[in-house]
Amino acid sequence: MTDQNDILVRVEGLKMHFPITQGVVIQRQVGAVKAVDGITFSVRRGETLGLVGESGCGKSTTGRCIIQLYRPTAGDVYFEGQDLTKMKGQKLRAMRRNMQMIFQDPYASLNPRMTVGNIIGEPIEIHKLVSGKKERQERIQELLRIVGLNPYMANRYPHEFSGGQRQRIGVARALAVEPSFIACDEPISALDVSIQAQIINLLEDLQEQFGLTYLFIAHDLSVVRHISDRITVMYLGKLVELATRKELYDHPLHPYSQALLSAVPIPDPLVEEKRKRIILTGDVPSPVNPPSGCNFHTRCPQAIDICREQEPEFYDRGGDHWVACHRV
Repeated sequence: MTDQNDILVRVEGLKMHFPITQGVVIQRQVGAVKAVDGITFSVRRGETLGLVGESGCGKSTTGRCIIQLYRPTAGDVYFEGQDLTKMKGQKLRAMRRNMQMIFQDPYASLNPRMTVGNIIGEPIEIHKLVSGKKERQERIQELLRIVGLNPYMANRYPHEFSGGQRQRIGVARALAVEPSFIACDEPISALDVSIQAQIINLLEDLQEQFGLTYLFIAHDLSVVRHISDRITVMYLGKLVELATRKELYDHPLHPYSQALLSAVPIPDPLVEEKRKRIILTGDVPSPVNPPSGCNFHTRCPQAIDICREQEPEFYDRGGDHWVACHRV
């Protein structure tokens, strides 16, 4: 059992449905994209929770709902025991200081018309964390040093930096307000492999230095295994499995988790040769009209009748290993 005081973020029954409308003058809703469809999990203080799944499964939407960049359709998001979905205005803005996000694309997430100093300094000014220009400038230079950039770069513009440097600027912006929780939305997927390792090491060093808590969203399972303490697997808007890093990689219980992990190459030719690759058939169903019962039954090699009729419960199989599957 986990002590409730150890939980920093708690998500309960989270749903995010994007309406589909028709009409020009009078618009009417004809459906909804069920990007996130009723998920529950928690993130403990000081840990890194990895969130994995294929493209379009709702990972990034989950991160944005936690930070309240998207206001959820239903469900609750608790941060240090306070429900963010019930907050508005100044109270929510004050709470947002404790939660930040590192975005996927370092080319699109920085304003090209602002200098690096202004990009990093903007959240400092919004939350009134410094008393004057000199203190603001010193804080910006300190943040640049922390993320491995030269302080004199503060007067440059984003187009003068490489992709890895831009992502470091994004990290510095997230750190500017001294948050306790950071949602990392695929922060290395747009970078070269050699640069990816540098950013991962930077994130780990910052976590140790400042006691940060991460939600690490990615689809590269080898990276997630390296950085995460626990990992949860998502498929078509729902969580299918959650366990510690070692438990999930050594004993995956859900057929989708097993298929994902079978695709991760192992740098040992003898082990790789004996491994059986699980190839999933068919395409991912549309989140507009997900299948009845278990979302995964249309592609699952182990599906039986109950999988098509009844949605499986997401429950603890013991040892803090959660899974949603009728066959387990």
